[in-house]
Amino acid sequence: MPELKNITVAFTGHRNYSRQADAELDQLLRELYAEGYRRFLCGMAWGWDLAAGEAVLRLKCEFGDVQLVAVVPFAGFEDMFRGSDAEQYRRVSGGADRRVVVCDRASQQSYLRRNDYLVENASVVVAWWNRVPHGGTAYTLSRARHAQLRIINLFPNRQLSLDL
Repeated sequence: MPELKNITVAFTGHRNYSRQADAELDQLLRELYAEGYRRFLCGMAWGWDLAAGEAVLRLKCEFGDVQLVAVVPFAGFEDMFRGSDAEQYRRVSGGADRRVVVCDRASQQSYLRRNDYLVENASVVVAWWNRVPHGGTAYTLSRARHAQLRIINLFPNRQLSLDL
C-alpha cells in the first residue's frame, strides 16, 4: 500500500518525555496535515508515543479525515500500564481508527518488530530523541535513515544528526 505510506507519519521517542514540546508537536502536525499527511502511526509506549497519539486525537477534532493507527508490540501490552499512564493509553487506544498488534507475546523482538512496522509503513518519522545512540528510539531512527525517510526531531529543536 505505497499510497498510504506517502501520507503516513510515525512517531518514535523516549518514555521519559514530560510534555515539553506539546505545543510544537501540535503545530508540526498541522503543518504535516497541510502537506497532505492524514495517517499517523503511534507505537503506544508511555511518554512520547502516547503524547503524540493524544496530539493526533486533537488534530482529529479539527480535521475529520485524520486517521490514528495504534501499533502495539504484543498482545496484552496494555496490561503494563498503571495509573495515569493506563488512562492515557485507554484514551489513545480508544480514539484510534485501527489497531495493529505485531506479535502474540512479549519479547525484545516484539518491540523491534513494532519499530520496524513504523518505519516500513511511513514516509515521515517525528521523533523525541536525545541523541543517545542505543535503545529503541535510536534503532528506529537508524532504520528510518537507512530507508531514507524524512526525520523530524523535536528534542530540543528540529535539528537531527544521526551519528549512530
